[in-house]
Amino acid sequence: MSTFELSRRSFLTRASAAVATTAFGTGASIAQTVPAPVNTVPEGAKFRWIDSGDQKAVFFKKFFEKYGEARGIDVIYDPLPWNEIAKVVPLGVRNNTAHDVFVLPRNFSLADAVSQGWVQPYDEFIPNIEEWKKGFPSGAFLPGINEFEGKTYGLPFTSNKRYASHLLYNKAYMDAAGFDPEAKPLTHSQFREAARKITEAGQGRYFGFIIGGSQLNRWADVVRNIGRIAGASAGGDGILDADIDLRTGEYVFDSDEYIAAIELLLAMQSDRSMFPGFINLNAPQARAYMPQGAAGMILQGPWNIPSWESQNPDFDFGLSSAPVPESGKQGKLTISQGGAKPNTISLWSGSENGAIAGEIFHYLGTLEGQIEWANVVGAGDPPIMPEAVAKADMSPRSKQILNLFNDQIRVGPNPLVRNGEMSKVVAAYVAPDVNFARTVQGLVAGQLSGVKEQMSELKDRYNSALDAAFAKAKADGANVDRSELVFANWNPDVDFGAADY
Repeated sequence: MSTFELSRRSFLTRASAAVATTAFGTGASIAQTVPAPVNTVPEGAKFRWIDSGDQKAVFFKKFFEKYGEARGIDVIYDPLPWNEIAKVVPLGVRNNTAHDVFVLPRNFSLADAVSQGWVQPYDEFIPNIEEWKKGFPSGAFLPGINEFEGKTYGLPFTSNKRYASHLLYNKAYMDAAGFDPEAKPLTHSQFREAARKITEAGQGRYFGFIIGGSQLNRWADVVRNIGRIAGASAGGDGILDADIDLRTGEYVFDSDEYIAAIELLLAMQSDRSMFPGFINLNAPQARAYMPQGAAGMILQGPWNIPSWESQNPDFDFGLSSAPVPESGKQGKLTISQGGAKPNTISLWSGSENGAIAGEIFHYLGTLEGQIEWANVVGAGDPPIMPEAVAKADMSPRSKQILNLFNDQIRVGPNPLVRNGEMSKVVAAYVAPDVNFARTVQGLVAGQLSGVKEQMSELKDRYNSALDAAFAKAKADGANVDRSELVFANWNPDVDFGAADY
């Protein structure tokens, strides 16, 4: 048996334990309060909640325990990886056994969930809801995003001013490789060289780069954001803006910048700088390897910061931008108005515990709840209220990454804001079976070949899918046209405001 096999088995055991610890934490220093009642909660009720865990779970595990005791109910909290959410949530809805509150699978929009009867509005469960909603920043609640026919279906309690593929790295390994990403972000070639040098130094004990390759969204996140930082102007992760240059309304899958990002991953794979078995790891498993010393770099999100600081206080790690272009101007990352889509939570249509969900939703939408959220979760899933960020007690690393986000991220236009009937296009959209993430995964895993050809074919597939969605929406009576995806006055370097529509 090789030295690596022994090391890898050891790492796997320790990483699995780290995943569990990261998901729940110790909660020793968390001073969370139970909000005053706003509804009459049935004593003895059983209330179930599912989301993607990570640092959120540290907050919710403690909060649900105290809330359940105070209200005399049993709260069951299930934090799961996205791969599992994609199975559990649809199955629960289909079998009429869904959690009372859930996040939607990443490939499923809230418009889909409303049209298919998965969710119910929670307006009647939050007293004076319109006044309560005024406490959120402008753009948090939008028709076609989380409001449908005047009712509220999704709670946007965290900010989307973040991105999920910035660099986190082992400082000792990076110093030995001769780079300082915090002083100056790594270019594509430097990123590749750092991965190669770290791998060579590891001699089979650790590797330069790790990714949760079984979790499909990670491939799209990494390529999209490296590509946009290199100058590909495109929207975020919505059906009507993701990977679309909103100045032209055209997909950018076959752009030089997206292709260069994929070729960077292929080059590192060719160098053998990627952690072996990455294709079988999900994102939580990949991140758990980092504090164990199994890899030098990972491109993930800020949720790692508070969990590593809490559970791995001896792990000396640094933060920086995702790889930047070799020369020239860096691009900005565009996000849409609204809350963070992966954290938007909804109330199952079959739930009889709306009063309980309403109390918790109400609390998460108050400044008190937002500050307590920020104090526990930090920059991992920042609160949507800027005042809560200002008043929160965050670590220097958390503040550092939020400053990076402020520099790199801009708010872009949202076609749904300009024309609410676009929600019917979203509801009609069916993504290609071989989608963006699966195409990148296939290229890096060696199942597909020819980056330019594959990305050109991908663009054709997405155009066909989007055209079909517009055609169906029109056939159903919607006054929509694909030309409405074009915002000729959009400047990706600045925020797109209400007056710009």
